[in-house]
Amino acid sequence: MRNQLVTMAACLSMFSFTACQQSQNAQSANDSTHTAQDTVPAVAETPVAKDTAVLTTVMSAPEKVKAGAPIMVKFTVTNHADTAVSFLKWHTPMEGKFMNSFFEVTDSKGEAIQYKGIMAKRVTPPPADAYISVPAKGEVSGEVDLTTGYKITAPGTYKVVYQGDFTSGLSKVNEVTVTVE
Repeated sequence: MRNQLVTMAACLSMFSFTACQQSQNAQSANDSTHTAQDTVPAVAETPVAKDTAVLTTVMSAPEKVKAGAPIMVKFTVTNHADTAVSFLKWHTPMEGKFMNSFFEVTDSKGEAIQYKGIMAKRVTPPPADAYISVPAKGEVSGEVDLTTGYKITAPGTYKVVYQGDFTSGLSKVNEVTVTVE
């Protein structure tokens, strides 16, 4: 009986693979019959810079806060280029609130602090208003209260490391340490 089930599963897998391949081949053949006049123009190019290396990001937070008080984490993004550069504000303090876990927060023992915020699903490609433009040789800032996204309830020292660079394009962000008294 078990051998029959394995054989049946293998046949179903092969059938699914073959049907998928045939569907892809048909779609490919259909696509190649369109002329240049039939194609729809692409959506406008997103305003994000192809090279965000001209942007530097400094994260800051108070060194000490009282237990129960807000812990404001601020990002300051500076553009070193001679032209404006944009980046995706998703997964950054530029949103003003947590829409996802984009920090790694650990206590003095190195144990991760649990994220308690929402986990928003996003549409892709991002709409134009999801980008922030940093003027040439200028900067923009945004901040978020760390306690609204992470369970920081006990006194101690906490390390905050940014983890949203894959989404936002902001990389090489420094880490900060906050002591809750």
